[in-house]
Amino acid sequence: MFRHSLLLIYRNFLRFKSTFFINLIGLSSGLACALAIYLWVYDELHFDKFHAKDEQLFRVMENWQEPGGITTKPTTPHQLAAALVAEMPEVEYATTVTPPAFFPKFTLAYNNHNIRATGKFVGKDFFKIFSFPLTQGDKNQVLTDRNSLVISESMAQRLFGTTRNVIGKAVEWETMGIQKPVHVSGIFKDVPANSSEEFDFVLAFEAFEKDVMNMGVDWDMPEPFYTYLTLKPDADVKQFNQKIAGYLQSKSSKAQHRTLFLEPYSSNYLYGKYENGVSVGTRLEYVKLFSLIALFILVMACINFMNLSTAKASRRLKEVGIKKTFGASRQLLIWQYLGEALLLTSLSLLLAIGLVVLFLPQFNQITGKQLTLHFDVTLILTVLGISVLTGIIAGSYPALYLSGFNPVAILKGKFNRSGGEVWARKGLVVFQFALSIVFMVAVLVVYQQIQYVQNKNLGYDKDQLITFEVEGKITPTDVATFLTELKKIPGVVNASSKLDKFIGGFSGPNGIKSNLVTIEDKQIPMNEIRINYDMIETLGIPVVAGRTFSKEFGTDTKKKVVNQAFVNALGLKEPVGKIVKEQNGLEFEIIGVVKDFHYESLHEKVVPLLFTLEPETATVVLAKLAAGQEQETISQIQQFYREFNPGFVFDFQFLDEDYQAQYVAEQRVAALSRYFAGLAILISCLGLFGLAAFTAERRRKEIGVRKVLGASAFSIVYLLSGEFTKLVVTAIVIALPVSYLIVKHWLNSFAYQITLEPWYFIGAGLLALVVAWLTVGLQAVKAAKINPVHCLRDE
Repeated sequence: MFRHSLLLIYRNFLRFKSTFFINLIGLSSGLACALAIYLWVYDELHFDKFHAKDEQLFRVMENWQEPGGITTKPTTPHQLAAALVAEMPEVEYATTVTPPAFFPKFTLAYNNHNIRATGKFVGKDFFKIFSFPLTQGDKNQVLTDRNSLVISESMAQRLFGTTRNVIGKAVEWETMGIQKPVHVSGIFKDVPANSSEEFDFVLAFEAFEKDVMNMGVDWDMPEPFYTYLTLKPDADVKQFNQKIAGYLQSKSSKAQHRTLFLEPYSSNYLYGKYENGVSVGTRLEYVKLFSLIALFILVMACINFMNLSTAKASRRLKEVGIKKTFGASRQLLIWQYLGEALLLTSLSLLLAIGLVVLFLPQFNQITGKQLTLHFDVTLILTVLGISVLTGIIAGSYPALYLSGFNPVAILKGKFNRSGGEVWARKGLVVFQFALSIVFMVAVLVVYQQIQYVQNKNLGYDKDQLITFEVEGKITPTDVATFLTELKKIPGVVNASSKLDKFIGGFSGPNGIKSNLVTIEDKQIPMNEIRINYDMIETLGIPVVAGRTFSKEFGTDTKKKVVNQAFVNALGLKEPVGKIVKEQNGLEFEIIGVVKDFHYESLHEKVVPLLFTLEPETATVVLAKLAAGQEQETISQIQQFYREFNPGFVFDFQFLDEDYQAQYVAEQRVAALSRYFAGLAILISCLGLFGLAAFTAERRRKEIGVRKVLGASAFSIVYLLSGEFTKLVVTAIVIALPVSYLIVKHWLNSFAYQITLEPWYFIGAGLLALVVAWLTVGLQAVKAAKINPVHCLRDE
């Protein structure tokens, strides 16, 4: 019986080839999309989950109560880790870590071989907390010596050309003009791709405390360090959070507005953004979004199968009637048609896996992932589950529908289609096209917002600006000499330096926020940029009042330049010359006001800002190049750099690249949404094409009669297209308000956004209508050209 059923399924596939291929293409495309998104979602949900102590691993966070609300920061005092281990019995291990932005790049030197690499200073228990396995060295000993260096396997290959016999070798690290000799004490496996901690080597934090900053114990000043810890297995996280909430307040009277709490380390990736003290994980929203997209596209493919199966039911009625007459039960027929759907889904799954293997490299390039298709137990069960569920969903309605016919009525030719069947099929078509229109609107709006972000006047000139870090002989204290010589190079318009990168540094650990108090006792949170002379001029930021920093006026270390947002927040009518008092008790004079400019992404509003003159802390150089001479000028700078700083590579980046890097997530959404929209339209059109073909076939005799009676080809095309046009117009009416709500919600994540123009929605609707007309029109024109003799010959 099973063999007989397979034979019938095979014959039906051969008999209805067009339907078979339409369903195969639709289901395989939907399954491929679902499988690719599953791989991405699985990777997102398991980011940072590989640590053995994941359930015990936390990051200490701070909530700052400020006039504008609660600001949540991932940074804590450097001595907090040691203090918690000593005073809190619930803490198993704790470590202090310098954040990635604190030291973007180090230079490691071995036998006059200099290599740029990413590193950080970490506490001695770092490898006890995090699961970065050591291939050489003891995790209890590798960081006990402050002159220790622990490197990755790939770093060992780059430095020494091997990973063997490298323990104890002397290496020199350099950053921010500081150079120190160290020795290799351990080697760890390369950091996996699904880790938010990315580094090539680590140094002992004790070296940072004593050799770099000469730090003492000071609980009063906010510091840009991360504190990670593991709690003992029997510790209660909620009780511990209550216990440490006022810990800083017990250490300092100036920390009354600061509250500590623990955040699960692995949740930071998805939930790491906070607004007014509440987690609002933006990455999780994308996970939900793409999961829904995969589900919708798969449902659209199932709709095609259901629609085409029920549409061709009239061609299988006699088969059903004869089987029932010979005693076939309804359950047997249901299993036959479900088996047909499951077999087709299985074939589609094989094709889908081939598509994923073929396009996974491009998918990885778009998503920035390193996804692979490894068939472990979890993936196999998931894939089989999705395919079986798809087959059941796709085949259930046709199976129940076909198996429910009355055999007597069928064999007498008295079968009449129910209105419910027709309306169900129409409703599914409307649903498909409504989703396609929503995708098209989303693609258009995301594209327009990205264009707006890229082309908006930011208030400064980011073009022809290169940026690079100081290193080697270019120490922060000697950077003035380097800048003087750099400005002499033809094609260099201006140059200056500052602490840390210019763009997007304030959302991270290096954004320094504090409260300022004026003589009117007004308090505001603000940001601060520490710069060298000529930085404002190099960036081309307009000055609206007063002046900028200049050596002609002597030392300006107790004077500052502010932006318009700062002036407006304090309500200052004549800000120049005003004396302002900081939270730490120090006072400064406002000497100038610059026009507001976007120093963070357009997700954030421009907030009050201070420019502070600190030439000795400058670690990043910005150079403005003459337009049209960039390549020649960069070549000359490289030559000058090699002469001024021998042994070091000139590693630069254009500032507009840093700016674009802030919108990587949006650019990926834009790219993926284009593919998803195209796939949705393809699946919808495949279904519409199949339905149009069956409609034309079912009405062959009607078309023949109409042509004999003088109907024109245009009237035939209009007749066949009119029904589907109504369905698409209905889909447009439903989709446009839904798409408006969706894209408006997405745009609300930007403080500065485009205006939703009516043509975005009208254009998407018209495009869907045109695509539908072209799809149906092909079948309609074909039907209209049929010789009526062929239509009526069998009467």
